[in-house]
Amino acid sequence: MNNILIGRYIPGTSLIHKMDPRGKLITSFLFVMIIFLANNWSTYAVLFVFALLAVCMTKISFKFFWRGIRPLIWLILFTVIMQLLFTGSGKVLWRVGFLKVTDYGIISSIYMCIRLITIIVVSTVFTLTTTSLQIADAIEWLIHPLKYLKVPVGEIALVLSIALRFVPTLMDEATKIINAQKARGSDISTGKFIEKIKKIVPILVPLFIRSLSIALDLAVAMEARGYRDGMPRSRYRQLAWHIIDILNLGSLAILIGLLLLLRRY
Repeated sequence: MNNILIGRYIPGTSLIHKMDPRGKLITSFLFVMIIFLANNWSTYAVLFVFALLAVCMTKISFKFFWRGIRPLIWLILFTVIMQLLFTGSGKVLWRVGFLKVTDYGIISSIYMCIRLITIIVVSTVFTLTTTSLQIADAIEWLIHPLKYLKVPVGEIALVLSIALRFVPTLMDEATKIINAQKARGSDISTGKFIEKIKKIVPILVPLFIRSLSIALDLAVAMEARGYRDGMPRSRYRQLAWHIIDILNLGSLAILIGLLLLLRRY
């Protein structure tokens, strides 16, 4: 359960930690989009180096980024194998029935692996260096124009913030329950598949009850602080752009230009 990094924030004093969450959100979103501009080894190398540089700038241990990749290893392998076996173009190197491996299929599967890992790493950089409240504020700013269409932007941001904050809380509660079950002689990591499914039920029931208790406590705390649905709210910390955020967006613009240039070679 501790491998889940959604909603987790690692405090730090790095430049990326100090960046405005709006700039980090825009950079992360556009980076994921421009990954699809890559079409050769040089473009993928530039993207990978950019992502690796971002990881180093966070000053966060590499083990946290590995924890972000590890739960998705099987998904990455499945996607790569499908890309390898079902890419029809290129010189056929190996064939069994309708399955075949081509030289272009090998290259495209490697590209796919780099693409997925890079997306995961960049997303992990964003979540580890940005608090759930900052993420919600950044998304609220991004979708603010929808307010003129009578969309409850503030409520959407609040729900998102609570959801992001609840994920690590529920994971911690699940870990406590699992450890308590192990102390009583029940280990969900042992036994056959059906037995593991049966052992999950004694975990889900107390976890569900605990989540309702946490939600009730949160509702009472919000009411005690004067929260009312639909009412405007002030902020303790105001978002502000700084020179480091301009440099962040400028580096992304340079990256896009470099990719467009390298695509021709």
